[in-house]
Amino acid sequence: MSGLDDLVVQTVAPTTHNLGDFRVHRTLPAKGRTMVGPFIFFDQAGPALLEPDKGIDVRPHPHINLATVTYMYEGAFLHRDSLGSQQLIEPGAVNLMTAGKGIVHSERSPADERARKSKLSAIQTWIALPDGREEMDPAFEHVPAEALPIVESGAARARVIMGSLWGASAPVTTYAQTIYADIQLMPGGDIPIDAEAEERAIYVSGGDAAIDGLMLQPQQLYVLRPGVRATLSSVDGGRVVLCGGEAFATPRHVWWNFVSSSTDRLMQAREDWEAMRFPLIPGDDQEFIPIPQGRPKTISWP
Repeated sequence: MSGLDDLVVQTVAPTTHNLGDFRVHRTLPAKGRTMVGPFIFFDQAGPALLEPDKGIDVRPHPHINLATVTYMYEGAFLHRDSLGSQQLIEPGAVNLMTAGKGIVHSERSPADERARKSKLSAIQTWIALPDGREEMDPAFEHVPAEALPIVESGAARARVIMGSLWGASAPVTTYAQTIYADIQLMPGGDIPIDAEAEERAIYVSGGDAAIDGLMLQPQQLYVLRPGVRATLSSVDGGRVVLCGGEAFATPRHVWWNFVSSSTDRLMQAREDWEAMRFPLIPGDDQEFIPIPQGRPKTISWP
């Protein structure tokens, strides 16, 4: 029987932040691993139970040269951006916001969620834009849960969030070859993990899961060896994220909310935000997250 090292090239432990009402587990970017395919940021927020009058307020902040992908397990966010988009996202749906040459957005708990006890559980990822498309025009799209394909295999059920997997394709825009799926394993369930993508990772967001019978730890990102075929399974039931895609030939740099192949471009974005040269969000222009001091890598949930 093979060992975990035969299947996994790297294991990334999370940086966990306790934000009072909930915790955030961050596995990308990390020391020694900036990207898996186009994915350059990976957060799990919650699960948490929020008391009445409590909610999430990710105040307006900017992005460049990336696309954000918001996927809810439980709860809801109201997205607003400087294009004028206003979109509620609920469990199973996808919000894809393409920053390109620059965008500002906010994510807040809607009023009805704040008025009662509510649950929060979400996966937030960023995808780097490929060479030649980093400075594209910003865009936003929402794909409802019912439009995303479901693949069922016995006691396993997977929703394809982006790209093509198990013969099904999601109607979500991709800019590079991308795979992204939400896999739910019932007790005793299993599903194959194909080897087509150049880079792949699996992340256990809840319950238990194993690859080829080798147990995985929750909230850790397991980067699979290229070309390895494996079977994902669970004893008592678990929820797993599969992500990855094509490897980027040009390195990407991350500073705060900005991603780029050029460090000069990152500094220009910093100067533009400090000078308030980014566009404002209609209906949410009274607050903003200032440029942090020191050397931050990525946004912190407020």
